[in-house]
Amino acid sequence: MDDVTRPDTRYARGLRNLAAIDGEAGQRVIDALADIAPDFARLVIEFPFGDIYDRPGLDLRSREIATVAALAAMGNARPQLEVHLHAALNVGVSRAELIEILMQMAVYAGFPAALNALFAAKAVFSQRDAAGPDASGSDAALRDGVASGRAP
Repeated sequence: MDDVTRPDTRYARGLRNLAAIDGEAGQRVIDALADIAPDFARLVIEFPFGDIYDRPGLDLRSREIATVAALAAMGNARPQLEVHLHAALNVGVSRAELIEILMQMAVYAGFPAALNALFAAKAVFSQRDAAGPDASGSDAALRDGVASGRAP
């Protein structure tokens, strides 16, 4: 078995976590890197998803809350913020919780960063609404503020 197929490798753990957290959106990012920086795509799978997201101590829901807050505070990472807003919804963070997280960023990152993040959330919510509840997992329940905790 090679590193891709062995279930105990960083790469295999990373692929599992990427699929659970980001679904198809995460794989699209990896695929988009294939022709320009395939080694970087492997690093993205191995380090954040294979090592960091797989550590004990925080569940995926808590990790996505931290990630959304960090990306919102940066103020210049809208594509990544949108991916992780979707991911947060995928792992049980409600829309209402996301709005509160993003509003909280106004205190620490400033109003422009919070506004940009809120508009990113608005776009993500619209995309998910247009796709329907079947396209976004348990998002229909999340719209009502019901959080499931972990990715399926």
